[in-house]
Amino acid sequence: MPTDPGHDFLTASQHKHLDPTGQAQGLPQPPLEWPFAPDAPQIPLPDPDPVAAAPVVLRELIEARTTHRRYTNDPITLAELAYLLWCTQGVKPTGTAAITKRTVPSAGSRHPYETHLIVNRVEGLEPGLYRYLALENTLIRLPAPDDLAQRATETCGKQLIADAAVTFVWAVVHERVTWVYGTRGYRYLFLDAGHICQNLYLAAESIGCGVCAIASFDEDALHALLGIDGTEMFVTYMGSVGKI
Repeated sequence: MPTDPGHDFLTASQHKHLDPTGQAQGLPQPPLEWPFAPDAPQIPLPDPDPVAAAPVVLRELIEARTTHRRYTNDPITLAELAYLLWCTQGVKPTGTAAITKRTVPSAGSRHPYETHLIVNRVEGLEPGLYRYLALENTLIRLPAPDDLAQRATETCGKQLIADAAVTFVWAVVHERVTWVYGTRGYRYLFLDAGHICQNLYLAAESIGCGVCAIASFDEDALHALLGIDGTEMFVTYMGSVGKI
C-alpha cells in the first residue's frame, strides 16, 4: 500500500513522537524579526487610525466577506495599506521583549510570518517589492525585476497579481515556532496563515477593497523571484488586494 506523506507527518507530529524542543534544550530563542540591513532606508507608515473604514456590524462584515478576482484601476492610499498591515500583523504592547502580541492569534505568540508586498498601485510608493517591518511599523524596499508583478503572476498560474493594487506575500520563519513546539509547530504555522488572511479579508471589506487568497504557486520560482531561500523562510500563502 503506498505511503501517504501527509498522514505520515500527522503521525510524526503527535506529542508522543516529539523529540525535546530547542526551548527545552536551552537553545537561544530565534529573533522576533528577520534581520535586515541596518542602513536600509525605512519608509515610515502613517497612523492607520484616520482611515475611513466604514462603520460596520461584525456579523454583517463577516456575511459580506467574499473573494474578489476583479479590481478597478484605482490605487489604494499609503494610509489604507498601513491599516491593512496593522490589521494583519500589527504589534501591540506587551511589556516583555520575549514575545510580541499582535492583531492576529499565533501559537505561543510566536508570530512566525514576515509580510512581503508586491506593489503595483499604492499612492506614495513606487511599484516593486517591499517588506513590512512589523516591530518598527515601516517598509523597506527589496531588489526585484521591473516586471516583478507579471513574473509573480506566472508563478501562480496567472492568478491576479498583475491586476491587483498590492499583493500580500506571507513567508514563514518556521524556527520561531519549532523552537517551542518541535515538529508539531509545522501544524501551527499553517493555522497562523489562515488567521492572517481572514483578517485581511475583513479589513479590506471595511475600506471598499476586495481580496483573493492564493495558495497555488511554484515555490521554487516564487522564492527565487522574491529572494527568499525556501528553507529557513518559505512562502505559504498570498492575498491580492484591490479596489472593487
